[in-house]
Amino acid sequence: MKIRHFYLIITLLCSLYSTQVAAELKIGFVNAIRVMEKAPQVKHANRRLEREFAPKQRRLASAKQGIRKKEERFAKNSAIMSDAEVRKSSREIRDTKRDFKRQQEEFREDYNTRRTEELEKIQKVITKVIQDLAKRESYDFILSDGVIWASKRVDLTNKVLNKLRNK
Repeated sequence: MKIRHFYLIITLLCSLYSTQVAAELKIGFVNAIRVMEKAPQVKHANRRLEREFAPKQRRLASAKQGIRKKEERFAKNSAIMSDAEVRKSSREIRDTKRDFKRQQEEFREDYNTRRTEELEKIQKVITKVIQDLAKRESYDFILSDGVIWASKRVDLTNKVLNKLRNK
């Protein structure tokens, strides 16, 4: 009996103490999705990627158009071609398409790799900004993902975006 009373008293004291500690906690929330959508660093990175990959994209578009022209010529002239010419042209078109698909896949892989690199850099900057804000304003917790709802009072997203705009 005495042990149960002891545990009951300890539990009550802990709950009272934890309520006091919770009342003193300063908690903030950052909407990571909104930050990634509106951060100027993300927009700059997207423009850099577009400039970097635009020549490759134009070459791919030109190659695709070339394949289309070859297919049209083949369709138009296949009736008057010999069997050997038909096989040769058909094989050339197939090889060209295969090469184009390989180039397209390489382009996608290169683009995704560079995009991931850029996003990792930006995430480091965002994390640093949030950590600096938390230290400067004495926050105990800054929450982000997995939060279902946060009031405007604890939402620090706009502060983070302003800091990012100033960087």
